[in-house]
Amino acid sequence: MTESETLRVLETALLCADQPLSIAELRKLFALEDFSSDDLRRYLAILQLDWQDRGLELVGLSTGWRFQSRPEMQRYLARLNPEKPPKYSRAVLETLAIIAWRQPVTRGDIEDIRGVTVSTQIVRSLEDRGWIEVLGHRDAPGRPALLGTTRKFLDDLGIRALDELPELESQDAVIALTGLELHVVPEAGTPVAPIHTPVDADASPEEQIHTESQK
Repeated sequence: MTESETLRVLETALLCADQPLSIAELRKLFALEDFSSDDLRRYLAILQLDWQDRGLELVGLSTGWRFQSRPEMQRYLARLNPEKPPKYSRAVLETLAIIAWRQPVTRGDIEDIRGVTVSTQIVRSLEDRGWIEVLGHRDAPGRPALLGTTRKFLDDLGIRALDELPELESQDAVIALTGLELHVVPEAGTPVAPIHTPVDADASPEEQIHTESQK
């Protein structure tokens, strides 16, 4: 199989797939070829260059590779589907941010940071969206659930791993969550705490941000 034929097969499979394709899945396309994972990554890099000046781009995510529209194309595509994204309260956004940047955390940790009670509905709405999950339980009275983000959350943000998240105190952090196309509405009567408030102000960034659960 020539390089041109290989690229054509990869391109077709990725464009027709309804979800990201992992290297292992892509290797199934070439069962009769002696392609290593590194070979496929090289071909994927070539495809990325081939599409660099187009409206679609090939990106590597936590669960695999996919074609997606470039950010500057979104305002045009939105005209085809004018439906507004789901509405979420500021409390939901803050809870998601705390879980993403401070995970693994319990509901108690989140409540300490926000200064208000975290309702079951907030947690359930994020679980239903597929953005958070229970990673385990803390060895403490009641064994509270430890919450963390999912691979779908990473895919929806367009990143491969948690260490690609921007610093929480930066404006880029806000932009990152905006990439989820959340339509945030204020929650009347709810005190709002800055989402950058750390769990432990004396802890180092490495101690504050736990990424091992996603590796």
